[in-house]
Amino acid sequence: MRSTIQGNTNVVKGIAILVLAILISLFTVFLATGLSNKTSATGRSGEQLIGKKSPDFFAAAIDGDPVSLSNYLGSPIVLNFWASWCPPCRDETPHFEKMWRLYRQKDVVLLGINVQDTVADADRYIKEFDVTFTNAIDKDGKIMVDYGVTGLPVTFFIDREGIIIGRWVGSIGESSLKSRVESLENDSFQSMYGSDKNQDGFRRFN
Repeated sequence: MRSTIQGNTNVVKGIAILVLAILISLFTVFLATGLSNKTSATGRSGEQLIGKKSPDFFAAAIDGDPVSLSNYLGSPIVLNFWASWCPPCRDETPHFEKMWRLYRQKDVVLLGINVQDTVADADRYIKEFDVTFTNAIDKDGKIMVDYGVTGLPVTFFIDREGIIIGRWVGSIGESSLKSRVESLENDSFQSMYGSDKNQDGFRRFN
């Protein structure tokens, strides 16, 4: 009788372990699916705006001066969304500053939009990288929402008519950025990159 009870107990334990293993496996699959969907969502940041008019905005720069996108219409614009806590942003910021110093005498405009940060942290970041081009604070998140940004960093390329003709999701390398800035400046962006939705150049967030 005792052996029968012990045998039944072992069976119950075995079933419990099996059920637990199945639940852990299902949770792992669910988590992986969730992360996959999140990556897919961030990869689509701003994709719906390609070929459309760039949303205007009015914000305060980190130094306190007013910033409005409409003030720069007529010039090609590189618009970069970033945050001080974003590791890939740190990789690309020096490239943006370098491009600004190379092209500032021409009519290409570089604008940064800082999101989900304190002014103090944003200011420290700007000073750390010796950034000299204009950077605005998206204080209430409205600019980020208007541009469909769901991950950082994201860069938009806007032509002289104010149309978004390209984007880059993730940290952009110096050569990729330079070639796009050059093509924006000489009006050859679309012939070189088409809609440039950056499907192949996507870099995962880290």
